Amino acid sequence: MSTQVVVLYHSRHGSTRTLARHIARGVESVNGCEALLRTVAEFDDHQHEALDPVLTMAELKSCDGLAMGSPVWFGNMSAPLKHFWDQTTSLWVGGDLIDKPACVFTSSSSLHGGQETTQNTMMLPLLHHGMMILGIPYSEPVLHSTRHGGTPYGASHVSGHNEGLSPDEITLTQRLGRRLALVASQMQGLSTI
Repeated sequence: MSTQVVVLYHSRHGSTRTLARHIARGVESVNGCEALLRTVAEFDDHQHEALDPVLTMAELKSCDGLAMGSPVWFGNMSAPLKHFWDQTTSLWVGGDLIDKPACVFTSSSSLHGGQETTQNTMMLPLLHHGMMILGIPYSEPVLHSTRHGGTPYGASHVSGHNEGLSPDEITLTQRLGRRLALVASQMQGLSTI
């Protein structure tokens, strides 16, 4: 039985989607773990063709772990992602996400654009659902020296110069995905005992 980790994201210009793909690579570097790349529905005038399917409540309910990503919108998660979580009351009432591991990731156009506040706002609904939040520990050497994205709260990217992810950002993002997958697979093993 494989461990399924949902990598849920909202991305307007592609940077958060790129982070999601690196999280997924980290997840799938763990034997027996599968990453499900999913997005949320748009509800404004920025309709575009989604490159990944929209997450269903059934997929969220049955996942073994969750990575969630959003661009920074005024120091907060994006409205479509927040709207998605506002629809999860039935999972909250049922306790369906309790004790599942989760992590967050984000992208901003500037280094001080609100990455850590956005990561914190993304954690709030996860905590209300009883999920266990994972960050990036300082045992990751790159976290001490990065001049780009990456925080102890989760993976991040500074996209201001329209460059791709830096090597540090890639390393930290993939390591976070791997950490999430390892914990999810360990938790799944405990639930079968």
